[in-house]
Amino acid sequence: MITRRKMLMAGAAAYAGLVGCGGTEPKPPSAGGPLTISYGDDESQVADLHLPAGDGKVPVVVVIHGGFWMSGYGKELATPLAEDLAAQGIAGYAIEYRRVGNGGGWPETFEDVAAAIDELAGQPRLDLTKVVAVGHSAGGHLAVWAASRAGLPQDAPGAKPRVVLTGAVSQAGVLDLVNAYDEQVGGGAVPSFLGTTPAKDRARYQLASPYERLPLKVPVALVHGTRDGQVPIEQSRRYRDAAVKAGDQVTLTELDKAGHFELIDPADEAWLACRSEAQRLLT
Repeated sequence: MITRRKMLMAGAAAYAGLVGCGGTEPKPPSAGGPLTISYGDDESQVADLHLPAGDGKVPVVVVIHGGFWMSGYGKELATPLAEDLAAQGIAGYAIEYRRVGNGGGWPETFEDVAAAIDELAGQPRLDLTKVVAVGHSAGGHLAVWAASRAGLPQDAPGAKPRVVLTGAVSQAGVLDLVNAYDEQVGGGAVPSFLGTTPAKDRARYQLASPYERLPLKVPVALVHGTRDGQVPIEQSRRYRDAAVKAGDQVTLTELDKAGHFELIDPADEAWLACRSEAQRLLT
């Protein structure tokens, strides 16, 4: 029997091989399924809103998948987490975005993440005073970057948010893009994503990297496995130290027995630690 856990782990194994416009009206959901929202014309400009049972106002968690910003992986990695959040009484919003290889990179990926989040403004059941982003790996980068949008220069991609995040959870996120470039995290993923190097365009890195955006003035929770072989835990430790120095509210939970992919397995304690942090930031 092929279980979701087996499918997730198969996807994770393949994922490991990666290393070396205005919105439209939402489509009606299928029976018992998510509400599918298109926020642009590209097939990747889509998101699934998983709502809890009932008709009352609920907080929302934006779930952003990883994959080193590449086109080989999509929101199927985020969907199980969004479903789990909905079962806990929280709206789970699994977003897709253009990635490197299908029209993404700088600035398109940033514009898509911002537009997908802003599309939440049209959903009547959502309590938009409680919106947290949870992102894994490259998605952790995008989640924490999205939390910085209110402080971006007015002409920067993603500036002037309609929906302002009240917190972010980074699941083994790539948070310092300059350091990630220097250390070749994901091989050549960072310069491929941004289309340049820090030496050639440091200003772009300053807009794109959460580490460079400090202080965010938004609470951030970091969760990282000490056995992570994809994104070094030093990424989270560096961000934590710099954020504390800048005066931000930040916590780091180090999971001694966890690698990289356990954090996106809804049956694993590593995900439960991430979910708990999201719930804390929503209170």
